[in-house]
Amino acid sequence: MFHAPIRKIFYTSSVVSILAVELVVWLFKLPEIRYAYIAILPLIIAGLRDIFQTRHAILRNYPLVGRGRYWMEAVRPEINQYFVESNIDGRPFDRETRSNIYQRAKKVLNAHPFGTQRNVYQEGYEWINHSLLPCDIEKGAERVLIGAEQCKQPYQASIFNISAMSYGSLSKNAIESLSTGAKMGGFAHNTGEGGISPYHLKGGGDLIWQIGTGYFGCRNKDGTFNEETFTRRAMLDNVRMIEIKLSQGAKPGHGGILPKEKITPEIAEIRDVPMGEDVLSPPNHSAFSTPIELLEFVERLRELSGGKPVGFKLCVGNPHEFLAICKAMLETGKRPDFITVDGSEGGTGAAPIEFSDSIGMPLNDGLVFVHNALVGTNLRDKIKIICSGKVTSAFNLISKIAMGADMCNSARGMMFALGCIQALQCHSNACPTGVATQDPYLVNGLVVGHKSPRVANYHHATIEHFLEILSAAGICHPSRLRPGQIYRRVSTTEIKTLHEVFEYIAPGCLVEGNVPYSFKEPWEAAQASSFDYCYACPV
Repeated sequence: MFHAPIRKIFYTSSVVSILAVELVVWLFKLPEIRYAYIAILPLIIAGLRDIFQTRHAILRNYPLVGRGRYWMEAVRPEINQYFVESNIDGRPFDRETRSNIYQRAKKVLNAHPFGTQRNVYQEGYEWINHSLLPCDIEKGAERVLIGAEQCKQPYQASIFNISAMSYGSLSKNAIESLSTGAKMGGFAHNTGEGGISPYHLKGGGDLIWQIGTGYFGCRNKDGTFNEETFTRRAMLDNVRMIEIKLSQGAKPGHGGILPKEKITPEIAEIRDVPMGEDVLSPPNHSAFSTPIELLEFVERLRELSGGKPVGFKLCVGNPHEFLAICKAMLETGKRPDFITVDGSEGGTGAAPIEFSDSIGMPLNDGLVFVHNALVGTNLRDKIKIICSGKVTSAFNLISKIAMGADMCNSARGMMFALGCIQALQCHSNACPTGVATQDPYLVNGLVVGHKSPRVANYHHATIEHFLEILSAAGICHPSRLRPGQIYRRVSTTEIKTLHEVFEYIAPGCLVEGNVPYSFKEPWEAAQASSFDYCYACPV
């Protein structure tokens, strides 16, 4: 398929040529040729309509040719199972999940004929049992209060929000659509580490400002943290929380370089970087290097932001390093307001495949570990846990909260709501839907006025179904979800609850000396003063 601008030029010039020939035919009265051109006039009209309509990015960017996608979708029921079971580059192509999100985003009836379309006897299948006494859900069950104890400006967050995606990785129209949708639906939008752009602010949604290792938007010329620029932006009304990114699930422990060729004046201003130079995003922070220094940095950002909730995000790696942070909390009395747990299955278009596939702890394992670490140190009731990593449905929310999260973020679900078709071109700047590209011709295909309501619709429907599932299960508030209420098929003939699948430790056991065997080595190796492994501990 031609690149979008070439495709449009080709189509437009073809239409002009055909109309010119048509005019000659009519002037010289050549009926046979005239009828042939009359036959293709409907195609010309359809193509022109595609160019000027604003609802479908594919048709807007690829007039007429893009209709092939919709024609093939019309026969999807006959070929659906083939695509669900197929792989693209080794990655599952889950057409059913994407279709469900599309339907909810467009407010289309989202129902399945002929019962479940999943194999309920397949290993990994999960469910929650219903109750004979469905209950009324408590008021405000879909909101989570963050920073109540130590913040002047605590935030009443939605239980489901937009995960971190920067301007640069996504287009300006995609960012504005997400922020506008967040405003419409009353939920939050994580900026990603690329800084706060005008398109985040234009949408008006609540923002979680993510501060990465490059300190974009709050940095000095040498790349170190700048308190003055941080304070100026952190005080913006849209900014409701601050998130320090320690690591990212898709590429934990990996930095990056934004080549100077991609630095525009706008991006340079947003990120506080110079023009004409490569921009380094290092693998580690320069503002701190020990667990205690991390917590001091958290407190400093809370103070500079006027008392807004501050936390950090990580993909869990070496267990003793996170336990070292827990020991630092106990020793200093300082703590974050929230911790975001990212899974190694997170996506990006900017990571080596080895990092995406083989480094970092998967979300479920990392979530349970962080929950256990906080429970074992009697810190769990003081810190909220947010999780992100392929959370796209109401049942995903149910499952993650039952495992130990307080709320969830979604990236790919929100991208699907924008119209992402998984073209797998995120890294190439050639995303055909205008979501993950900076090509102005492709970006123009994504119209904010049509896509932002779909983001809000998807969020609303997901929360609505989440509350319906809770009610059907006889659970009146998400805080009462427990891992023992979620069942997983571990083989064709064996079922276990998530409480049996994962280890859950007793409250206070780490500080009281009753350390479980699985925590014994990393707990003894952890030290509040350093992320290093303490080799003095018994092995």
